[in-house]
Amino acid sequence: MATREPIQPLFICYARCSTCAKARTWLDRHGMSYRERDIKGDNPTYGELKHWLAMSGLPVRRFFNTSGMVYRALPHDQRPDHLSEEEALRLLATDGMLVKRPILVDGDQVLVGFHLSDWERHLNTETHRI
Repeated sequence: MATREPIQPLFICYARCSTCAKARTWLDRHGMSYRERDIKGDNPTYGELKHWLAMSGLPVRRFFNTSGMVYRALPHDQRPDHLSEEEALRLLATDGMLVKRPILVDGDQVLVGFHLSDWERHLNTETHRI
């Protein structure tokens, strides 16, 4: 019976984001193999966001890029504190620039934003070597 190749983690980022650049550098320094996806050109879908939210265990608010211009331009009643989880996910799926980045989807783990201690704790770099 043939063994399956492990699925590479999915690194979702924005090219002009300095935090994404730091995360990419961290992945590369640790010899991690990954697939990269531009969040602006290939926005996460509602289904993906819903799945990632469930896997992450985070509140939906943590998936919003609250420092971005698109978020700041939202009317107050369109912000996550005023929306159901369903409404918030549907809103996130409309524009990749609303979504917090980077996102790393690695098997059953989802990391949102680049928090070094979280990435070091949750990632076993030995299983993702190139």
